[in-house]
Amino acid sequence: MNLFQQTIKNKVSLTGVGLHTGETVTVTFCPAAANHGIKFQRVDLEEKTIIPADCDLVTTIERGTTLEKNGAAISTVEHLLAAVVGLQIDNILIEVDGIEIPIMDGSSTEFLKKLKEAGLEEQEEERYIYELKETIKYYDEEKDVEMLAMPSSDYKITALIDYQSPVLAQQHSSMNSIAEFEDEFSHARTFCFLHELEYLVAQNLIKGGDLNNAIVVVDREVNEAEIENLQEIFKKPNIAVEKTGILNNVSLRYPNEPARHKLLDVFGDLALIGAPIKANIIASKPGHKTNVEFAKMIKALIKKEKRNPPPPKYDPNVEPLFNIMDIHKLLPHRTPFLLVDKIISMTETEVVGVKSVTFNEPFFAGHFPGNPVMPGVLQIEAMAQTGGIMAMQTIDKPEDYDTYFLKINNVKFKGIVRPGDTLIFKLELMSPIRRGIAEMRGTAFVGDKMVTEAELMARIQKRVD
Repeated sequence: MNLFQQTIKNKVSLTGVGLHTGETVTVTFCPAAANHGIKFQRVDLEEKTIIPADCDLVTTIERGTTLEKNGAAISTVEHLLAAVVGLQIDNILIEVDGIEIPIMDGSSTEFLKKLKEAGLEEQEEERYIYELKETIKYYDEEKDVEMLAMPSSDYKITALIDYQSPVLAQQHSSMNSIAEFEDEFSHARTFCFLHELEYLVAQNLIKGGDLNNAIVVVDREVNEAEIENLQEIFKKPNIAVEKTGILNNVSLRYPNEPARHKLLDVFGDLALIGAPIKANIIASKPGHKTNVEFAKMIKALIKKEKRNPPPPKYDPNVEPLFNIMDIHKLLPHRTPFLLVDKIISMTETEVVGVKSVTFNEPFFAGHFPGNPVMPGVLQIEAMAQTGGIMAMQTIDKPEDYDTYFLKINNVKFKGIVRPGDTLIFKLELMSPIRRGIAEMRGTAFVGDKMVTEAELMARIQKRVD
């Protein structure tokens, strides 16, 4: 999976017909800035409402997924979203001059081709990728539909379908990485049974339906009068039912094309989570309703993690990047104010340090001596020292410089630190270091619990003798 966010290079458009409305609609893909996300805009409305691709905005799931915000709706978004996510595009504005995304050939392939024509452009911001930590499950008892997500180092999906039909037998399909989507799944077309088709026509839907943009599975005997009726509906004189049970002798693009299309739908609907994910998804008899409900479950886990981020992984058996003697050379602080024991990892934007809190710390003698508690201000100081080590790596002759606080914001103490605890500090740059000014967000953990967080600003300044 890509490590950095991505958008498109150029604005491109395509035009097609909406499956249910039958109206001609133009879709224009526009580049977008980092952290913009995937958003639709109804440019045909006076308000030109922008509608984020967000599972919380889904209003209907009948024969497709519909988003709505402030009274403006956009429907049948799943095939387009599958193409966007299949190319790992994070930021894009999708202008639409109608209510329904055109069906094109019933798959994602036309959208994907157009996006590739626009070109892809990597952006400077890193991607936030949610990595599932535990198995989660959704079950719809009424429809006997099950969705399962398990931890994985990549994004995988398996879709299983079973219509208990002699024409469309049990099928399954698996995507083992996003890299497979274009060749193996993007061409899979939507499908329906003949009895569903008749119902949709009676409901004045699929006005844009055509035998070129859907596979129609014939699951019963069809008489001559019904054939003539279908010829009138689709304005095609040669409609026939072949032995394969497919209307009009449509050649399948894959032997298991229906299962692959169901996987495509799952992939497109889960784009509404709002972030790329690493998970192994197993969907048994999925539909848009269960896809969206499952997307909401995963989105809720992401929101919870952002409120309570997981601690950095610390294995005391692994040799640290800097031990206490290395730190002693890097920082000017000395006992009792050298408050970092180890640096266990560091990149250009993030550093993780460790402090073992013992009963021998001098502050315990006077800070709640009958109930020893580590002072919060010293936790902030330890954070600053951890971040200072990373900041010092950006300059030549760091031994000639010190870092000094300029500002501390949004400090929260969420737990008590006592003797015997191991504090793990994580400092992340909030913006690039410029003119010696470093802004960092710091968090401190004991075990799995965050105990302190703060935003720190410091100046790297040359020492005056």
